[in-house]
Amino acid sequence: MSTADAHPATPVELAQALLDWYDRHRRRLPWRAAPGTRADPYRVWLSEIMLQQTTVPVVAGYFQRFLERWPTLDALAEAELDEVLHAWQGLGYYARARNLHACARRVLADHDGRFPSEETALRALPGIGRYTAAAIAAIAHDRQATVVDGNVERVIARLRAVEAPLPAAKSRLYALAAELTPEARPGDYAQALMDLGATICTPRNPGCLACPWRDACQGRARGIVETLPRRAPKRPRPLRHGVSFWLMRADGAVLLRRRPDEGLLGGMIELPTTPWRAEPWTLAEAGAHAPQKRQWQALPEPVRHGFTHFEIELTVAAAETESADGAREDGDIWCLPARFSDHALPTLTRKLVRHAALHRPGPAGHPRTTGD
Repeated sequence: MSTADAHPATPVELAQALLDWYDRHRRRLPWRAAPGTRADPYRVWLSEIMLQQTTVPVVAGYFQRFLERWPTLDALAEAELDEVLHAWQGLGYYARARNLHACARRVLADHDGRFPSEETALRALPGIGRYTAAAIAAIAHDRQATVVDGNVERVIARLRAVEAPLPAAKSRLYALAAELTPEARPGDYAQALMDLGATICTPRNPGCLACPWRDACQGRARGIVETLPRRAPKRPRPLRHGVSFWLMRADGAVLLRRRPDEGLLGGMIELPTTPWRAEPWTLAEAGAHAPQKRQWQALPEPVRHGFTHFEIELTVAAAETESADGAREDGDIWCLPARFSDHALPTLTRKLVRHAALHRPGPAGHPRTTGD
């Protein structure tokens, strides 16, 4: 097929074709307003924050539970951060939960509890970047805003046969998407484009025959749809190392610690841990960061975990104590493993807990437990 086989269409024609398709095939999602009704900005914002780096099936359950617990922005703003972090467990990327809570309080304090309709004002709020601001402006306020996420980048790259690799092609794809964004029904158009990428123009085996843009798609005409968008080779993620301390009292309680509010896993609960660095730690070095001076025993095999930009290997060092004096810093907590679920434990901490429970028996009279 040659490029001549792709039939040209104006932005208005493309937008109308997509909206016609959406009116017939729109997905039913718990945060999406029914046809002809105005979207609730709180629901739009909450869903868009949750959907960052997370799939629709996973988010659906969390979204419903959040709404049951905090049905309004005011209710969420009045909640304690610990409650929000605990409810967020399993969604990952916990900075989203901290920003969610901070944003609710900011909107309540600075905007009388109402989300702004302008993208500039929205982007000034915690946790709201260009994509989320555009999504709220378009879907909740029907503003002509260009909403571009990974699904949309894929659709536009194929429609316009953009062969430059990501991430360098992002600005080009955004500009092409902006050319297509209509004045009429911009919120429906944004959701239609998301649905098209999620259900038809999928990464593998796209359903081109069911696509409303198939005749205008330059990528299809050239036979390169499945090769787009192209991506630059990923750089290997660096590996960091640390030691986590499993300190258990005679009654079976384990010492936990709250991480600082800022930074990775901010405000979450962890085992006391050394700083993370490029070089492996010896137990002698790590002892300076231990909660007590003890005969620490390194458990077999480190625990490995991947973050977006690096991987971490943590050795678990275990010891027992008769003293409760290990809680020497603000945020230190003695907790029975059976009550670990009362706290906001990120996936990494849960991995460490399972590893310690598997390799380290409890004190005399206390059976080994996973803590889950």
